[in-house]
Amino acid sequence: MRLTHVDASGSRRPATASTFWIFAAIYGVFMFAASAPSPLYGVYASRFSFSPSTLTVVFAVYAIALLAALLIVGRLSDHLGRRPVILASIVLQIIGMLCFVLADSTIVLVIGRVIQGFATGSAIGALSAGIIEGAAAVSPGLAPMVTSSTPSYGLAVGAIGSSTLVQYAPAPLRLVYWVIIAALVIGAAAMIRTPEPGQRRSGAARSLVPVASVPPHARASFAKVTPAIVAGWALSGFYLSLGSTLVPRIEHSTNHLWGGAAVFSFAFAAGTLSLATRQMSVRTALRAGPTAFAVGALLSLLAIDTGSGALFLMGGVIAGAGFGTGFLGGIRAVSEAARPHERAGVLAVFYVISYLAFSVPVVAAGIAQTHSSPQDVAMVYSGAVAALAVIGVAASLFTRRSGPTTPTADTALSETPSTMSSRSQ
Repeated sequence: MRLTHVDASGSRRPATASTFWIFAAIYGVFMFAASAPSPLYGVYASRFSFSPSTLTVVFAVYAIALLAALLIVGRLSDHLGRRPVILASIVLQIIGMLCFVLADSTIVLVIGRVIQGFATGSAIGALSAGIIEGAAAVSPGLAPMVTSSTPSYGLAVGAIGSSTLVQYAPAPLRLVYWVIIAALVIGAAAMIRTPEPGQRRSGAARSLVPVASVPPHARASFAKVTPAIVAGWALSGFYLSLGSTLVPRIEHSTNHLWGGAAVFSFAFAAGTLSLATRQMSVRTALRAGPTAFAVGALLSLLAIDTGSGALFLMGGVIAGAGFGTGFLGGIRAVSEAARPHERAGVLAVFYVISYLAFSVPVVAAGIAQTHSSPQDVAMVYSGAVAALAVIGVAASLFTRRSGPTTPTADTALSETPSTMSSRSQ
């Protein structure tokens, strides 16, 4: 099946299966790059002699820059087309990778992460929308599967791939970034030859104004899922930042694969469960998800106390499974509570809360490590997340399937701030 779309020049070109797969592959490369530095945090800390609080800042600025880009330019591809925004994001991402290659100080690392975060946030909306639009040439059912699982699988492969290269390949602080740059260059070349799946529209400047609001009739539902959202994303930040340095310390090992495995265990399980539970009801997902990552957090706490890296990884798998399920339930719950023209604003608030929960607690934990041991801080962090998850489960007991609209699981998972905002204009 082939659909015809209007490209940026105004000529009509057919969207083929390659459109879908190229967009999906580039999305995967961006997510691979997002977790590639994680196994290197310990190396950077040793090389540049910075404190745990600085390490967490290097991690957190990525999430903050990504959120800023998502809110400001996340809808730009609805007006300029998908390809121009993605190509510009690829250029920015390559610049960010070059910062890592050339890094000789902490400030260069921070600059690289900021550029990388902004590039990723700029690309996510356009890539997700392009995948949804290109899926019609393959199978419409693939779009929600790819958009919901690619971020987690990309993070998982990026972490384990990076740690393997760092441990066994030459130039440990540079090779992985050259690999990413090569993949991005190939992706850009393929993108140039790919039909534009979107259309140019007026209002590009107006689209730069962030849309973030929760209408009164959706606030009760939003408030009920907030504890689970915060707990899940805080736990995600814990595994992607502190986990990569904590597990080698627990195991008294210098093997970087332990750090990659900590991220992989969480992210791979999250991606798998986001696929496996796509048809699960909202109420069930909002109960099962927080329950699972509460158990995972407690297992991680026990692993730290007993000094077991294997138990920590097991906790990561369970926590990741809970995150994948809980994220699905949360995004569907807030989508169902809002009317179609309100979803862009509601989801923007959802992502603001998510990425703040992803980054701010990690920075606080980094600061706390200047006064306490990493193990003590991690235990308090895990306990706090578990407590929030329990609150999330309790709140879900009062969550009803009610709201102006009730999208299917596939519809909710294929929605992005970019695609929703285009509907509301």
